[in-house]
Amino acid sequence: MDTSLVAPVTVVAMLVIRTALVEMRHPGSARRQWCFVAHRRPMTAGATVAVLLCVGGWRAAGIASVAWAVLAGALVAHLVHLSTRPEADEAENRNGGRH
Repeated sequence: MDTSLVAPVTVVAMLVIRTALVEMRHPGSARRQWCFVAHRRPMTAGATVAVLLCVGGWRAAGIASVAWAVLAGALVAHLVHLSTRPEADEAENRNGGRH
């Protein structure tokens, strides 16, 4: 494996392990933490960031730019989901959603 891929792979592994440990303590937390994957706006933002970073970084870093771009895209999608989530939660409560 290329040494420049070790860091993003390690970060992804740490995120997966953290999710698993929190899920064992609080069942259902993984579903809430990763629910941004099912929403269009966060995934569009994350995909846009990933593509821009891949295009910009391919000449400088090669395949390692893809790994970093996917990681950055996932983190951006998660942040965008966090910033839009309170509005969605309020709408869900008004409509008689989960309590």
